[in-house]
Amino acid sequence: MLNNYRPISLLTSFSKILEKVIQTRLLDHLHKNETISKEQYGFRRGFMKENAVCKPINEVVNALNNKQIVGGIFCDLIKGFDYVDHDILISKIEKYGIIGKGKELFQSYIKDRYQQDLIDNKTDQNTAVSNWAVIKHGVPQGSVRGPTLFLLYVNDCLQS
Repeated sequence: MLNNYRPISLLTSFSKILEKVIQTRLLDHLHKNETISKEQYGFRRGFMKENAVCKPINEVVNALNNKQIVGGIFCDLIKGFDYVDHDILISKIEKYGIIGKGKELFQSYIKDRYQQDLIDNKTDQNTAVSNWAVIKHGVPQGSVRGPTLFLLYVNDCLQS
């Protein structure tokens, strides 16, 4: 199905090096200011996905042992990267202390991006190419900063 195809960013080597430098500075800022919720395990060094499963299981078992009522709400963030609202993300970046030139850098990275889709059918040698279109939502996938930007977008959903 076509809706299962997801856009990714194809970046040059120089661009990836520059992204890693910016990413390092961003992560240093977020770590120093303890910005990312401790309940967020995805895309973070030193946080194992197994811990994300063990913690709620332990809490449910403890509640059941104490004869408490247990309920749960589960959210599937399939294609979550694709639905990030750019204006909300920019406001959250500012909220987390990334201002001035840093904010402008992220704003130019996120907003006013264009995409063209290419679908290449190898079996019958057909290729379809779309027109260029402005990307209004989402963070660039295949980029170094994309996962961290998504963490910032959902971060305050995890704080109680």
